[in-house]
Amino acid sequence: MAEGFEPVREAFQRNFDRLGDRGAAVAVYRDGHRVVDLWGGARDVDGGEGSAPWERGTAQIVRSATKGVAAAVLLLLHQRGELDLDAPVGAYWPEFKAAGKERTLVRHLLAHRAGVPVLDRPLTPREAADPETGAAAVAAQAPVWEPGTDHGYHAQTYGWLTGELVRRVTGRPIGAWLAAEIAGPVGADLWLGLPDVQAARVGRVGPVEAPETAGGLRTRPRRSVAAAYADSGSLTRRAFAAITPLPDENAPAYRAAALPASNGIATADGLARCYASLIGEVDGGRRLFTPRTMELARGERSAGPDRVLVVNTRFGLGYMLHGTASPLLSPASFGHPGRGGALGFADPESGIAFGYVTNGFRQSVTADPRAQALVAAVRVALTRT
Repeated sequence: MAEGFEPVREAFQRNFDRLGDRGAAVAVYRDGHRVVDLWGGARDVDGGEGSAPWERGTAQIVRSATKGVAAAVLLLLHQRGELDLDAPVGAYWPEFKAAGKERTLVRHLLAHRAGVPVLDRPLTPREAADPETGAAAVAAQAPVWEPGTDHGYHAQTYGWLTGELVRRVTGRPIGAWLAAEIAGPVGADLWLGLPDVQAARVGRVGPVEAPETAGGLRTRPRRSVAAAYADSGSLTRRAFAAITPLPDENAPAYRAAALPASNGIATADGLARCYASLIGEVDGGRRLFTPRTMELARGERSAGPDRVLVVNTRFGLGYMLHGTASPLLSPASFGHPGRGGALGFADPESGIAFGYVTNGFRQSVTADPRAQALVAAVRVALTRT
């Protein structure tokens, strides 16, 4: 723990004492060097007395925080001249032109403007884990709004959209590209398609209850959002139900699959280290994004009422931006939360990169109070250092 960052330790402890965290970790980098590395509790959410403790290398599924990592793959392909953000998706993936999607651009996929957040026929977990089946389903899907004209969170379909585009451009599965070009070079413990040799490091996840509010932070979804989830015909419900029934996130087969929207697995340090590499050199080594690519990531591309999340959201190219739906460190920040818990982001103005992972998932979609308490503590620490 670097001097001055003690407020983060205090907030981390309060998450266990007051907000019900059962096992979690948080890591923070500043200017490419780790300044916070904390972990605690049990590895498994359902673990009782005598269960395995959370260790420094414990990893967890991070749900939609995976989206930010997947976005880095596409932006790096663009940076290398292999992917044109202004090209039609169909230029790389001809089958995607079906059903009125001929004008859908690559940047529309990243900014949640492609108009295909739902599938008319949801996929089973087994079908969803097959990248060819998922890609074929989303390619055949008719958009629910004209691509490029509006935005709505592509909760599940983002995974097949980005994964298939990477495969068409590179000839490699997105998980393999991520391992070889991002995780490996920067030394980040994160995976999209968990290798068997890493399985023992991953704890069991599950739902945990929370009070209505805690410490002034709202812990449950707003009524308007809850109503949208309850309506079986809403875009909200249909977007999250594109995989039906919901997969067993603790099943080895699910963890071994590569779903870029939802099933990345990482340590808190791995998530933070990845984001640190997007804004600067990590430990004097590799930097992934050029300044121009970083500006593409955090430049606003979608803003306002989200047709799926039913709140105002802001997106850059593949990343959520600071706002009411997902408060980050500052208006310069870009990153992505995972539904009900995890959060990863970078803030280039302060040089901060942040990663939080947990085994207990709340009902919240974006602004989890445990992650927000830690972000607030980082903000306080920056005033002292």
